[in-house]
Formats: sequence, C-alpha cells, structure tokens
Amino acid sequence: MNLFERYLTLWVFLCIVTGVALGEFFPAPFHLIGSLEVAHVNIPVGLLIWIMIIPMLLRIDFSSLHQVGQHWRGIGVTLFINWAVKPFPMALLGWLFIRQIFAPYLPAAQLDSYIAGLILLAAAPCTAMVFVWSRLVNGEPLFTLSQVALNDVIMIFAFAPLVALLLGLSAIIVPWDTLLVSVVLYIVLPVLMAQIWRKFLLARSAAALERTLQKLHPLSLLALLATLVLLFAFQGTAIVAKPLIIAMLAVPITIQVFFNSGLAYWLNRRFGVAHCVAGPSALIGASNFFELAVAVAISLFGFESGAALATVVGVLIEVPVMLMVVYLVKRSAAWYQSGVQ
Repeated sequence: MNLFERYLTLWVFLCIVTGVALGEFFPAPFHLIGSLEVAHVNIPVGLLIWIMIIPMLLRIDFSSLHQVGQHWRGIGVTLFINWAVKPFPMALLGWLFIRQIFAPYLPAAQLDSYIAGLILLAAAPCTAMVFVWSRLVNGEPLFTLSQVALNDVIMIFAFAPLVALLLGLSAIIVPWDTLLVSVVLYIVLPVLMAQIWRKFLLARSAAALERTLQKLHPLSLLALLATLVLLFAFQGTAIVAKPLIIAMLAVPITIQVFFNSGLAYWLNRRFGVAHCVAGPSALIGASNFFELAVAVAISLFGFESGAALATVVGVLIEVPVMLMVVYLVKRSAAWYQSGVQ
C-alpha cells in the first residue's frame, strides 16, 4: 500500500475537520457549489467523481472475463455474497441500529436518509481497492481481476433495481429518474470511457497504460479528498451538534464487513476453494465501492442529506476495518487449509 492508502483514515479525518471548519466560517461558497445542479446532479461533484472513478476502471480488463470458469467456485461464492446476501443484512442492520437503538440520539428527520446511505454503500461491490487487499493476502491475481470485471458488468444492470427494491422495503421514496441518471453517469459512461481509453493506450504499449495510471493516481486521490471536504462542509452543522453521529453510523457498516467477509471465507472453505482465492473472495464480498455510493447519495438526496454522510463514513472506516479482515485471513491460513479437501 502506498502512503495515502495506508493512512486513508487519517486523511479522511483531516477532511472532516477541514470541511466542517470551512462550512462554519465560509458557508456562502459552499452553498453556491451546492446550487450548481442539472437534473438533481451536482456538476462539480460529478466531475470530481469521474476523476475518482475513471482511473480505477482503467485498471479493469474486461477481456479477463473468459477466466471466470477457472475459479468458478470462488466466483460463485463472491457473487452470492455481493448480490444475494450483502445488501439485505445492511438494510436489516440499518433498521435495527438507526430506527431502533440509536434513533433517540440521531436527528429524526434524517433517519430514513441514513438508512438509504447504508443501503447504497452495501449495494456497490468494491473495485480498485480490492487489488490492494488481494495483494496483501497473497491472492490469486487472475481471480481478483476476473471477479472485479464481472462485478462491474453486473453492477451496470443490477445496481439500480437492487437499490430501488431495498429503498422500497425501507419505505423510502425512490426517485427513479434520478437513480437511472446516476447509474448512467457514474457506472455506464465511466466504464465505456475507461475501456475506450484503455484500448487506445494498450494499442501504443502496456508501458503507456502504466504511465497513465501512475499520473492519474494522484488526481484520483485529490478528487476524493476534495469531495470529502465539500461533503463535510455541508454536514458541519449536524456533526457539530451531534458529533457521535459518525460513530453510530460506523457500527452497522463495521458489523456488515465482518459478517460478509466471514461468511464468504467459510463458504469458500466448505467448497474446497484454495486459500489464494478465498482470501480475495472474502475481501471483495466485504468491501464497498464507496465512490459510487457517495456520488449516487448526493444525486438522490443532496449534499446535506444523512445518506451522503452515511456513505462517507464508509470511506472513513474502510482501511482500518479491511486491514483487520486482511490480518484475520492471513492468521487463519493454517486453519483454513486444514479443512480444504
């Protein structure tokens, strides 16, 4: 992991402090930024999200999909966790913690929005950061690449219906037009642009692609930090009034990560999958594509919504929680392999 990835939680914390301070002392510029919308999509944030997402998608080689059959059991487990399991426990955890346990301590008007943010976070499987986690557990790189590519293809078609279903089950009104526009803007178009750009670079040389990725990486990170500052500038008042909101939102997210990673790891062991596949499978099943979740939350519910804040909390705890999962996967390797036939 590079310096930024290793200390992502620290940078996010600094963005919280910076954003809250700027929002409190200089509110006018941020209200102006928040008003720059077309069809409920904020233009500055949309551009920042593209700068974040496209370099990540540029790493994905969709031609690797033909390798899916080589690790079909691990692929099957991960798909089951990502699409049939993961979003539903999050909806349940959101109801339990946000509507029941923590409800007296949270702003009543934002309860539905917090749950919506948690659902958006769980409905988007992770992409780029998974390559980091996979390397840390000595994961099979071809499995990781083919699994991420397959998830991205499924996300194009399944993300909107799944989010709409779960928001409907949570009695939250679904603005279908905004949701579909968000899917096109933040999934379909970036995927197409990234793949066209990737083919153009590879036509020159593999080194050209690698040089481009290295140049874009800092821009992607700066766009993430700028987006977080904007979000917390709008959320400053709520956070100052109730600073424990972030900690309360982190509880269901953390539980969900350990539940899904543990279930994926155990299922892979039961099906006799090699540890080099089970490790990244568990990590892909647990982590989230938080950049997409943040973008869609802003589009659907706005900068100042609880949904936007809930998705950002996912960014805040991503590195420490996932590193704990990495540690557990590596420490349990002997136990895992003892049960694989």
